[in-house]
Order: sequence, then structure tokens, then C-alpha cells
Amino acid sequence: MNRYPLWKYLIIVVALAFGVLYTIPNFFGDAPAVQIASVKATVHADTTLLSTVQQILTQDKVAQQGITLDVVGQNPTIRVRFADTDTQNRARELLDKALNPDPSDPTYVVAPNLIPRTPGWLQRIHALPMYLGLDLRGGVHFLMQVDLNAAVAHRMEGIRNDLRATLRNKDIRNAGMRMTGGILEIAFRDAAARDKAISAIEDANRDLVARAGGSTLEPTAIVSLTPAARTQVRDNALKQNITTLKNRINELGVSEPIIQQQGTDRIVVELPGVQDTARAKSIIGRTATLEAHLVDVSAEGIAAVNGSVPPPFGSERFTVGNDAPVVVKKDVIFSGEQLEGAQATFDDQQRPAVAVTLNDAAGQLMREITRANLHKPMAVILFEKGRGEVLTVATIQSEFGSRFQITGVGTPEMANDLALLLRAGSLAAPMDIIEERLIGPSLGAANIAAGLHSTEVGFAIVSLFMIAYYMVFGLVSATSLAINLMLLVALLSLLQATLTLPGIAAIAFTLGMAIDSNVLINERVREELRKGAAPQHAIAQGYDRAFATIIDSNVTTLIAGVFLFMLGSGPVRGFAVVHVLGILTSIFSAVFISRGMINLIYGSRRRLQSIAIGQVWRPDAGTTTTKK
Repeated sequence: MNRYPLWKYLIIVVALAFGVLYTIPNFFGDAPAVQIASVKATVHADTTLLSTVQQILTQDKVAQQGITLDVVGQNPTIRVRFADTDTQNRARELLDKALNPDPSDPTYVVAPNLIPRTPGWLQRIHALPMYLGLDLRGGVHFLMQVDLNAAVAHRMEGIRNDLRATLRNKDIRNAGMRMTGGILEIAFRDAAARDKAISAIEDANRDLVARAGGSTLEPTAIVSLTPAARTQVRDNALKQNITTLKNRINELGVSEPIIQQQGTDRIVVELPGVQDTARAKSIIGRTATLEAHLVDVSAEGIAAVNGSVPPPFGSERFTVGNDAPVVVKKDVIFSGEQLEGAQATFDDQQRPAVAVTLNDAAGQLMREITRANLHKPMAVILFEKGRGEVLTVATIQSEFGSRFQITGVGTPEMANDLALLLRAGSLAAPMDIIEERLIGPSLGAANIAAGLHSTEVGFAIVSLFMIAYYMVFGLVSATSLAINLMLLVALLSLLQATLTLPGIAAIAFTLGMAIDSNVLINERVREELRKGAAPQHAIAQGYDRAFATIIDSNVTTLIAGVFLFMLGSGPVRGFAVVHVLGILTSIFSAVFISRGMINLIYGSRRRLQSIAIGQVWRPDAGTTTTKK
């Protein structure tokens, strides 16, 4: 009656082994380390830089305990582990000075970090410690204000070129365009041309609204976005900024960053483990703008390439990679926000290339420009921190529109990097940091200690009460409670979830719910004994009757937790994740593992006369008896 088949015991053994393996990495702690990553799109950390770092540390006799090159994402990173924080700080200063000879234009971010001390054999099975949130690990918190009006103005700047082409196609002449605060004012020589232009503009773009302005002698058309289009541009700009920030921060290897919208025009960025605010600003400030320009192939432009004479009017001089200069025209062909896709590929001659897709407006402009500039070079420029650097210079082989290929990018790896950069895009609107907060690691350690201490005290008190009140069944309940906690930690470690203070609260809450399930089981068994059932029958009926009740109560709580996860954000989501996982492990440990242990203790006894479950009160007899 109370015996598990072998396969059920095997499931319990496997679950316990899983719990032990994926829980113990959390006890090894972290080692101080230095992380090195490139801050320039044209430079990447590689094996050469790895050797350079090793040489620098060896020459200055700085002992390191391991150095790795992590090629994850677009921007590889080098991590060097040290024995203590003093060596870590010394190495960071040394490497920063050696790798960034020009502090005003650094090539690499050399930042302190932490690396888990987990043994290699555990890491190979992906048994890693949980991530700790900002409130437990320390780090930096930024609140950023997004200038969405600038995004609207930038959108109108792009529309201005489209309107110029529209009016030209309709043979409507204008006397000039002027942009003021996202509103375009177009001057005309007479009112008839203005009225004709207003009709053409609204027919060409449903996102625009145009009205008559100016005077009889100087008629103008005032063009702006419709309220719906304006809202759409602002929403898209905010989403694109969040996506770009995620791409940049993830590439730099910051563990479990939080980048989320707050209100209608603000973004919260939290970087756990980062203690250097200046470095953090450098990371999130690494925002780039991509633009395509025609190369100036005039005699003046060619003469200005070597820098002996200034670039001609309307042109600028940039460099390709680290050295080679090129002079390009200032007019922008397309920019990052007009890009709809970019993929590394090969051209007809199997040379590396990047397939680019633009939106319709940019495609039309591209068609006109390429038709007029066949076999001339075009440059793609990446602007970072106000400085432009040419990523590639390709020759226009034929007329093309919204879909074309960028060739001449060198190797397939360079084509892949360029495609990733294009897809990463740029900020759609400028941002300012309006609040920054540094949370020290000592405060995080205090939070962890307080959370663990409260959980330990609560667990000990509950266990003592259960053992004293339910005896052997109480001991089994306390054991299943410990297994529940172990499985929950193991699941969080396997999923690499981020543990925060609300997460610790959810663990304590889960333990309370788990012990409630055990109390329910024990009371059901007592109830069967009270009715006069034999001990074996009481155990079976008690677990079966309690199971339905436990499922009912936990399913409703589980539904609440799922909705909390779906509708919440930040710490609320963290609480919901721990809460939902805790319910699952609670049901498994309280019902399945607990009964397995009881079966092992009592299931093999054919003539079982009593069980140790504390005092059983019999109302019909008017006395209280104890089953032992």
C-alpha cells in the first residue's frame, strides 16, 4: 500500500543529485578580476590582445590566476582573475595605462569585475551560481531622460528630403525650406503653388498635416507630423534607445543588466557588479550613429585626403580604421534609423558582402543618388562620441533602391561585424543622465547576510516546531523543506536568474507555503487515525486526500504568480519568478519526496501498529492518545 516502485525512487535520487550539483556553486563565491573590452567598433579583443595582456602582467610581476578570451556576442572580452582586490586594482591601473596611451580617446574599457570561483568541472555542466541583483551585489543605477522632441525633429529632417523630391516630381517650385522645432516651413512664390503643394504633401505622406501660413506676399506651408504619427515616432524612439542600450551593454559583458522604460520618456539602467561610475558612463555612453556618404572624388577632395589642404566646402575628412584617410561629402544618403535589416552574405563573385534593406523613403533617395553616381565610392561612417570613423568604402556598381549589397568589406568576419553594427543601430534620440546612484558591495553583502540570517532562523524555528509537534513525520517535513529550498536554489542557478531582496523574500514566503502543505498532510493522516483507520491505511488516505487540497490551493497561487510575472517589472518580476518556481518545488518535495521518505520508514512494515505523528485526539473516546 505504501511502497514506491523503483522508478519513483530513481526520480527522487536524480532530483537530489541535481539539487546538490546546481546548489553548491553558490558556496564558492567570486574572485576579483579585470575585464577588458573594446569601446571602438573597429577594434576587437582577440588572441593578440590576450598575449599582450599576459606580457604586461608578466613584465610587471603581477600574479594572475587565470586569463580567458570570451567570444560571446559582437564584442569579445578578456577576463583576468586575481587572488585579492589589491592585486586587482594594481593590475587594472597597469593595464589601463598600457592599453590606453591616450586617456582622452581610450580604445578599451579596463573595468573591475568578479568571476565565480566555481570549479571547472561544474562549469562544464553549466552549474553556475545565481546572479545577484543590484541590491545584493552592489553596482550603479542610472535614470536617463530621453529627448523625444529631438527624435521628432530628426524624423522631420528625414522627411524634408522626401518632400523635396515629391514637390520636384509634381513640378511645384518652392522658395526654400526651414526647420524649427520639428515643424517644417516651406516658402512659395504664390498662394496657388502653396495650395497645390499642401495637397501633394498630404497625398504623399499620410503621417503629415500641412496648413497654409505666411502672408499674401510671402505664402508658406506649415508641415508637421499628425498627433498619431508624432506619438508613434516618440514610442519607437524610446524602444530603439532601449534596444540599442541592451545591445551595447550585453556586448560588454555586464552580467544581468536591467534596462527598462520608466514613465513616458525615461529609461532606467542598472549594472550589477559595476563599481566604477565613470566606466559605467563610458559603457552606456558608447552610442553610435551610422550614416552613408558619397566619397568626394573631386580634385580638391583628393588633394585634401593627405591633410595638406583643407577639405572643400561641403566635405569632411575621416579615417578608415585606424589610419587611412578619406574625404566624404556632408550630405547624408541614409542613416541608421532608416535601416530595416542587414545580413552578412557573399556577392556574385563569392566575396564577403553585407545585404542591406532600407525603408521606402530612403530607398527612393538611394535610387536617385546611385543613378547619378555610378562607379563612384560610397562610405559608411560610424559616429561615436562625436567622432566619425569610416567602416567601409564601397563602389556603387549599379543603380539600386531599398535593397543592395555593401561589398569590399574584406573578410567574412568583417562583413559579419559590419552587419551586426548596422543591426545594432543607433540611438534614435539623445539622452541625459538625470540621476545616478552607486550601491557599494558592502551594503549588498549586508543585505545578503541579513536575508540569509532571517531565512536560517525561520527555517530552524519551523523545523524545531514540526519535529516537536509531529515527531517522525515532523522530521520528514523538515527534511522535505530543506530539499525544497535546495531544489529552488538549484533551479534559480540553472536558469541563471537574478536574485534580489524581493527574491529572498519570495524564498521565505515559499518556505512558509511549503511547510503549510506538510502540516496539511500530517493533519490528514491524524484525521484518518482519529477515525480509527489502521496506520498504513491512514498514511495512504492522508496523503491522497491532502494532495487534492494542496494542488487546489497552489494552483490559484501559481496563477497569481504567473500574472505577477507577466504584468510586473524589475524586482516584482524577480519576486514572481522565485515565487512560481518555489510553488513547483514545494508541491514536488511536500507530496512526492515526503511520501517517499515515509514509505521508506513505514511502508515495508506489514504489521504496523502505530506511527510517530504526535498526539491524536479522539473526540468519541474523550481522551487523547499518542501514536508512536
